Amino acid sequence: MPHDHSHHHHHDHDHDHAHHGHGHNHAHGEHLHSHMHHEDEAADLQVLATQFIDGFLQAADKTSYLKLAGVPFERPSKDGAKALKLIDVELKTDWQVGTASPSFGSPELSYLPFPGQMVQERTNMSLVYVSMTEKSMLDIRDFLQHRKQEIET
Repeated sequence: MPHDHSHHHHHDHDHDHAHHGHGHNHAHGEHLHSHMHHEDEAADLQVLATQFIDGFLQAADKTSYLKLAGVPFERPSKDGAKALKLIDVELKTDWQVGTASPSFGSPELSYLPFPGQMVQERTNMSLVYVSMTEKSMLDIRDFLQHRKQEIET
């Protein structure tokens, strides 16, 4: 879950995005910013993805839901010759029941199974596009990241 940082830092830097109506405090051409750390951005994106998936599952008209969200029903192919068509929305649910990482000084993995209350469900969505010669999958988090950047600029 994203967390707020109480520290703000003051610095000069150039931006290539507009600053009208974005809540930036202007003081003699300098900006006061609160920057999100990478982990916070990933957590924020996961929250957006979870909400998007929940909305999709509850939508009576799933095609209209995708259209309202700005999901493209066609995408360019790798070579740009033909458009790929959206044919499937794939949902995949995982439950992380433990973690494994390299052990210091050992060829074995360090394994930590989670107690029951730590096991969490994660559902992800992929948009499946096809043409006669190509299949492409777009992770919903990539789509949402792109849309978020469009909205913020």
